[in-house]
Amino acid sequence: MHDGPVSVEDLEAYENDLELDLYREYRDVVSLFSYVVETERRFYLANAVDVQVRTNGGEVFFELTLEDAWVWDIYRASRFVKSVHVVTFKDVNVEELSKPEIEVPS
Repeated sequence: MHDGPVSVEDLEAYENDLELDLYREYRDVVSLFSYVVETERRFYLANAVDVQVRTNGGEVFFELTLEDAWVWDIYRASRFVKSVHVVTFKDVNVEELSKPEIEVPS
């Protein structure tokens, strides 16, 4: 237990531990998903992705719907979400993950 004031080093160590835990969780769950989706604010894993390009008054934006998703965010209590709806004016990157070949036991 830490009773004194929290130092900058303590906060940095705490956030580093959270990031490492998040990376380990990502490594454990990535094989469960089909897509990686990156927006300017978040990184997602998802099993279904729909991207719609929209225009409004000459502005172009993207509307994304993700199903069965996992969110890269160290501050979320639960990173697994049933569906996500994102609207962004920034670039969106969607990549389909390659699935490893199924090995048949000998």
